[in-house]
Amino acid sequence: FPGGVGTLEELLYLLGILLHPDNAEQPVPLLLAGPESAVDYFTMIDQFIGATLGADAQSRYEIITGNPEEVARQARLGKDRVHDFRRQTKDAYFFNWQMHIEPEFQRPFHATHESMANLELRLDMEPHMLAANLRRAFSGLVAGNIRDEGIQAIEKFGPFEIRGDQIIMRQLDAMLAACVAQGRMRLPGKPYTPCYRIVS
Repeated sequence: FPGGVGTLEELLYLLGILLHPDNAEQPVPLLLAGPESAVDYFTMIDQFIGATLGADAQSRYEIITGNPEEVARQARLGKDRVHDFRRQTKDAYFFNWQMHIEPEFQRPFHATHESMANLELRLDMEPHMLAANLRRAFSGLVAGNIRDEGIQAIEKFGPFEIRGDQIIMRQLDAMLAACVAQGRMRLPGKPYTPCYRIVS
C-alpha cells in the first residue's frame, strides 16, 4: 500500500475544513479505504490524528480495509445523508453553499526554511487551525522530498526545521520515522535523506 505524507497532507486539509465550528453539522462522508495491507498505515494515521486533533477529528472519517463491498455501502449511505441534509436545508445538490472555508485553506503554502520554522503547532490552538498548520508542515515535507524547488532549498540550506509543542513533535517524529522505515518518504529505489529536523 503506497500511502505517505502526501495522503496525510490531503486528509489534514479536509479535516481542517470539517473541524471549523461553522461546519459541525455538515455531513461529509470521508472514507479511508484500502487493502488489508493498509491496516498499519491507517492505524498510524488514526493515532496521530487522535493525539494531535482529538476524538472529534477522528469521528469525521471511517477506516475500512479489505472490504470493498463495505466501502461501496458506506459511500452510498454517505451520499444519501448528504442528499437528505441538502433537502432539509434547501441547499443545491451541485454546490455546497453552506460549507465555510477559511482564507487559510484557500491560499497556497510556499514551503521555505522560514515558513516551515514559523509554523505554529500548539495543542491550545483551535483544532481546525492546528489541522491547517499540520497540513502546511506535511506540504513542506512533500516539497522537500519530491519538488525541485524544495529539494534545491534543502541542498543549499539543510533540512527544514519543524517546531512545536513537545507532545505534537513527539507524535510527529514517531510517525515520520515509521514512514521512513516503511519506505513512504522517498521515491522507489532511492535512499532517503531526511529533509526535516524536529525541534521541540
